[in-house]
Amino acid sequence: MAERPAFFIHQGSVVSGSYTFEWFPGFAVSQKQKSIESLHHAIMEADAGAKPLEISTKSKELLGMKLSAFRLKLNGYALETVFQSSKVFENGGPYLDLLKVPPREAKRDERLRGSGELRAFHYQNEVFPLLPKTVFYDFLYIAAVKDSCTQDEIKAISDYNYFTDIEFHPAKSINTQARAAAIIKLILEEYGCLRDFGKEDFIQYHKTHVMY
Repeated sequence: MAERPAFFIHQGSVVSGSYTFEWFPGFAVSQKQKSIESLHHAIMEADAGAKPLEISTKSKELLGMKLSAFRLKLNGYALETVFQSSKVFENGGPYLDLLKVPPREAKRDERLRGSGELRAFHYQNEVFPLLPKTVFYDFLYIAAVKDSCTQDEIKAISDYNYFTDIEFHPAKSINTQARAAAIIKLILEEYGCLRDFGKEDFIQYHKTHVMY
């Protein structure tokens, strides 16, 4: 058995719930999809009105695959490389050369672990803080969705009410595309479209509407 979160909207905020389900070990996509199906079944048992969407390359839904952080692009670069290349550490960064390497290679670059404590993010001549703790990743993700997806694909996010990411484990990482997708759903509900936010406006929105 395993336990993973799902993200959804409750009383105007993005929140998460934890669900216990049968885990199918192995690296094959078929095994990941069995685990996803089991997780989604647990969510639907807890909420009869649940319509979950897996946000990852392992999703059985085309929309979920399209919304994977490893598929999205921002200004011509993979979202993951934009995120990793924006990190500023006490002893180095940002490492802009990471924009031009494959996402998984960028994530494993030794400088990201050998440059001291993470201090901030630097993106398009603006400095983003570490708190709220996922605000920069969520900001980039939303921008990448606007850059990579059609209006119909973006609107289709509203058809779902729970968002999962089978590879995300809260004890091991902070950012997840599932939380960011739930934020998009909330913005769509509030504004009728995926509106543009400046840095400060989004930080304030995030502080008000995203619960950890």
